[in-house]
Amino acid sequence: MARPLRFRCSPAPWTLDRVRSDLLADLDANIGAEMRGPWFRPPDGYEARRFEMANGDVALFAWREGQGGSAPDDCAYWIGNTETPSALWRTEKYGFDAVPYSVERWAQRELLAQLHEEAPWLAAYPHLSWFFLPVLLSKDGRDSTRTFLREHAAGFPDAEGEAALAFYEDFLSSGIFDGDRHVMAGKLGTSEHVDHVRMSAAMGEFNVAKLLHDAGYEVTPEIELDSGHALDFRADGALVEVTRPLPVSRRAAGTPAAAIRDTVATKTDGQLREHPEAMLVVDCSSFPDDTWYRVRDGRPAVGHEPAAIVRLRPDGRVEGYTVGDPPVELGLP
Repeated sequence: MARPLRFRCSPAPWTLDRVRSDLLADLDANIGAEMRGPWFRPPDGYEARRFEMANGDVALFAWREGQGGSAPDDCAYWIGNTETPSALWRTEKYGFDAVPYSVERWAQRELLAQLHEEAPWLAAYPHLSWFFLPVLLSKDGRDSTRTFLREHAAGFPDAEGEAALAFYEDFLSSGIFDGDRHVMAGKLGTSEHVDHVRMSAAMGEFNVAKLLHDAGYEVTPEIELDSGHALDFRADGALVEVTRPLPVSRRAAGTPAAAIRDTVATKTDGQLREHPEAMLVVDCSSFPDDTWYRVRDGRPAVGHEPAAIVRLRPDGRVEGYTVGDPPVELGLP
């Protein structure tokens, strides 16, 4: 499985003739390709070309004529959702935030325009498009991630895709994870097929982050601890771990409460055994109304305290309850 979009940095000197011979010719021979000028003005001091493949793939290349070197401003940069030409096979890979800003900005303008040409419905959600660009235009995951967000309403049951997209557009526009995009966007994954379980679990982290953010906490993701474990968030000083149980119809557990306990057990056997003080948030946003009402009204214990059991809907409604003495206040009963 290919990873989210990243840049390749070539320290070799490049000229337009070499771009034709080493990049275009290689791609054209293997999958069919055309080289065109960029849609947007290249970064100052760089030459740039677009490569459009017969199978719908696209790639970009920016270089300084005749100049090479390992320093960021001396590299030539390649990014795309296609096969890598052999001349770039052993080059280093970098995320969007690790290349010169002018290169990053130009490439993102090109790629966002490409994304919105392929999926015009995403243009109404500019921050979501930008945030998830590394997966929405990835080699393997572009179809599955778009399908999950639109046709599966990003994991919300009985909801329209447009409502889910508007929900996450509003949240991500807060800028909460702009500096952590390389970590958080990648959680959606780049599998060729819709992995509803894993993708929904990823969106559960965004749901809980929204609750923490709305409650006024500073949220930091992916907390590496001395125990060797990583927990999902730090909310100010409190550690927070997230789990998202499947609804009963999707798992062997016979009741909603059992589904929650089974999911929580995977955490208490791992991270929470080493860090019992951490707060567990059980995101039941995958549960349809009837299943959730049984949990909400029965308020079952979940196998760990402190914990919050919550359910979000894309119209902004939040329901839930807490057990134990949570170190963060989410405004639940």
